[in-house]
Amino acid sequence: MNHIQNFKKSLFLKRVIINFTNNPISPIGSHPAIQSPRIYRTKATCNPKSKNEVTDYREAEDALLDYLHSTRNLQFIDAENISRNSPRFLENLLKGVSNDNVNKHNNENIGQFVTRFLRYHPINEFEPFFESMGLDPCEFTTLLPRDLMFLADDKVLLENYRVLCQYGFASKSIGKIYKEVKEVFRFDDGVLLSRLREVEGFCLLHQSAVVKIVGSCPCVLLGGEISDVFKVVTELKNLGILNSWFVENISDDECYNWTHMVQVLCVLKQLECDNARLGRLLRKHPTILLEGSGLITFLVITFLLKFGASKTDILLLFSRFLEINMRDFFSNLQRSYCFLLGIEMDVDIIGKVFRSHPHILGSCSLKGVKTALNCLNSGKKRLCEIIMKNPEELMNLAIGSKVTPLPSSKECIIEKTKFLLDLGFVENSKEMERALKRFRGRARELRERFDCLVNAGFDQEVVMEMVKSAPQIVNQSKEVLEMKVDFLVNELGYSLGSISGYPSSLSYAIEKMKLRCMFYNWLKEQGGTNSMALSTILACSEKQFIKDKVRNHPKGIEVYEMFKRQIY
Repeated sequence: MNHIQNFKKSLFLKRVIINFTNNPISPIGSHPAIQSPRIYRTKATCNPKSKNEVTDYREAEDALLDYLHSTRNLQFIDAENISRNSPRFLENLLKGVSNDNVNKHNNENIGQFVTRFLRYHPINEFEPFFESMGLDPCEFTTLLPRDLMFLADDKVLLENYRVLCQYGFASKSIGKIYKEVKEVFRFDDGVLLSRLREVEGFCLLHQSAVVKIVGSCPCVLLGGEISDVFKVVTELKNLGILNSWFVENISDDECYNWTHMVQVLCVLKQLECDNARLGRLLRKHPTILLEGSGLITFLVITFLLKFGASKTDILLLFSRFLEINMRDFFSNLQRSYCFLLGIEMDVDIIGKVFRSHPHILGSCSLKGVKTALNCLNSGKKRLCEIIMKNPEELMNLAIGSKVTPLPSSKECIIEKTKFLLDLGFVENSKEMERALKRFRGRARELRERFDCLVNAGFDQEVVMEMVKSAPQIVNQSKEVLEMKVDFLVNELGYSLGSISGYPSSLSYAIEKMKLRCMFYNWLKEQGGTNSMALSTILACSEKQFIKDKVRNHPKGIEVYEMFKRQIY
């Protein structure tokens, strides 16, 4: 009787604190051997919109706690953990409770109604139990026992659950262990704690470090990967790495491959990196070993070795490593390689840049080649020369950075001015000023592209007008211009006059031109449209084209997506 009164008094005090602070509190519990608090919220609770809803939710929590502890005889700490960490279950429970239902019973509050409801409607206790372990309903639906509803009927499950709680595992980690090695929860009395102590003693780790390792790799409790775990831990201890490193850096959300980590440690040692240096490196940059279980580091090393980097170059890179994770670093290296290929830099020069400045190439994500050239108002050859002279200039081309256009050389300006005068531009006119800003490449290259259009069948005077109207068309290579004209004239049947009437049509990517024109031709065959000018087909945005043209036909989306797959 005294026990019930004390319990009710504790609930009353908690309710007073909640109403006073108007903030949810996370109850905590402890155990002499526990390294971290056992009771805390594993998920965000429901999102009440008013003070009344906060009160209702808290009352429902307390009613569930009272039911599990007083009625179902679960230990108080277990009942509290379940009631405080099963928000979805409580939300579903509250959906059946309306103000009308409450008012019918002598103005009961939500807590009293839930208490009375639970008294006459026993629940499947495994649902809030599994949710409190961090499992989603879609994950634990298949895990629910078919012939049990009450947790107290599965004493073996509860005992092993309590062992993990008392050892220091968070509820979320216990849920992961249950998903991956369910057999652990069928161990006989004392077996699970014995396994944990074995890992602790075998690897000479503190309890908090064992919690991290087992939480990230639960199969260790069944003997899986234990030898590789031992090798990694032993090797790291030889490097002077302490237990706190494991606690701070190993993530319960990751699944580590300890075999890969053993191999990567061997590779790092083959780089002639002594223990003291390697220890400092891993303490400062743990992602070298932990990101992708070290696989990303292995890819970075392999990538650089292919460019002729020496062991010393790679060690120097790691010692200058910036605050960036290995996955992003490797992605940036790949992007930088594609960028340098895109500006047609010689492969031997690319190798030289990668050997001398890998930290620059891996620390920033570069803009696309076309974007960079437009921002710089430069051609590929000039950009190659700038990078060869000072690779650190690449930092100025990172995504998000503001790029200052390069000033044109005096010689280049004179050549371009002469070329434009030959085309009929008026000296010092606004047209010439605009063209000089938009032209990329040397005058000789611009002349080749101009002649290419003339050779394609356009009159010279017509090409001059085209260039005046859309100077950017001669920024493309001769081969690209020939391909676009050939496609529009020979494959789609457009006349040269249609192209000269809208010269910007040659500025669009060939894939976009093909997709739009193929769909337009199909739509025309279906009788769904009249003849359209090239500008009508190409100038509008993708969103507008789909809205105005594609959706106007019942099969439009299906055919458009089919053409897109064929082209891209």
